[in-house]
Amino acid sequence: MSAPIIEIRDVSKTYDASDAARPALADFSLEVAAGEALAVLGPSGSGKSTLLNLIAGLDRPDRGVVRIAGTPVHELGEAALAGYRRERIGMVFQFFNLLDDLTVEDNVLIPAQLAGTGRVEARERANELLTRLGIARFARAYPGTLSGGQRQRVAVARALMNNPPLLLADEPTGALDSESAAEVRELLGALVAEGRTLVLVTHDTGLAAQCATRIIELVDGRLARDVRNTPLAVAR
Repeated sequence: MSAPIIEIRDVSKTYDASDAARPALADFSLEVAAGEALAVLGPSGSGKSTLLNLIAGLDRPDRGVVRIAGTPVHELGEAALAGYRRERIGMVFQFFNLLDDLTVEDNVLIPAQLAGTGRVEARERANELLTRLGIARFARAYPGTLSGGQRQRVAVARALMNNPPLLLADEPTGALDSESAAEVRELLGALVAEGRTLVLVTHDTGLAAQCATRIIELVDGRLARDVRNTPLAVAR
């Protein structure tokens, strides 16, 4: 049996140093196999964002092990963490995090530029992704001229630019109207149907049902539920 792409062992994380502070995660363990699409549900303050930040190397655990695709993320220095995020992680955010003074194409190219990919190869990859995601006609446009759903498609293209083994999505439909949210659900569902590994933090139960092969729920920093799911995008 192959090693899990995500291995989290006995992790605890507290942001307040006082003895009375409730941990954001408490003795938390989780394994995720390559090709799984994991939706993380739970109320505000349950530890969802902390879990995503630990996987991305944006936070460090107080104790425990965070190993992603064989990399001990909890042991890495800042320079190594930057390389890890560049090569292993694609991130999609609630508010897109696009640069408004760059064109759509230039936003998508940023990860390749940071990785030192050749200009011709990078532009071919960007064009391929924009075409695949149905937004190639906006390559020369600026993000501010696009709808929310279109901007999130640009963000997904940017996240996929370096073909990372793991895609992280933090409330990807949270800032969208219902029509744009439906577009993004369809997009993420298509990526899951292709077998891409996804960790999705969301309050959107419809998104979880449509896209996730597995759903967990966190309560007070602990695992309260862990169930398998047949994504609607795959079941059709």
